Amino acid sequence: MRKTLNITEGIFPMPVLMVATYNEDGTVNVMNAAWGTMQSRNTVALKLTETHKTVKNIKARGAFTISIADAAHVTEADYFGVESGNKISDKFEKSGLTASKAEHVDAPVINEFPLCLECEFIEYQHNEYGCGVIGKVVNVTAAEHVMVDDKLDMSLVNAIAFDPYTHGYYKVTERVGEAFKDGLQLKK
Repeated sequence: MRKTLNITEGIFPMPVLMVATYNEDGTVNVMNAAWGTMQSRNTVALKLTETHKTVKNIKARGAFTISIADAAHVTEADYFGVESGNKISDKFEKSGLTASKAEHVDAPVINEFPLCLECEFIEYQHNEYGCGVIGKVVNVTAAEHVMVDDKLDMSLVNAIAFDPYTHGYYKVTERVGEAFKDGLQLKK
């Protein structure tokens, strides 16, 4: 028997994405965005309202980065979601994290997060089904400690996911199968 839950945003896991931009004065701004996904191979879609400081910065600079939050920095990642860049000008500084300029776009890379997508702003969409930032991924970088034999090892990224049912964060670490291979055994 199944039980009805009183929730509509029930997709799990939801990514915990750190969207980083530069403010007008060149300081770093970061927000936590669970509502984001790949729209195509090199295009991202983030469900963000125009009231976010981050969206204003993205439109002004034409760029942003998306870092995958990890378990080692869950406190900082959550802080970027509970504090607003519209209210606190030194939000990033208070986190204690550090940033470097991205190689290909006018946006910061948060050094402590292990995986980062550099994105060019394409457009802001607003319609009856929602709103959001669309960006083109132009570069992806990974910290050396998550690389094995020059390849990304996702189990070392220690990514976290958001649970909309209980508002918890969970580690995404263990590989359990081979995509586009394991299912082939049922085709026989």
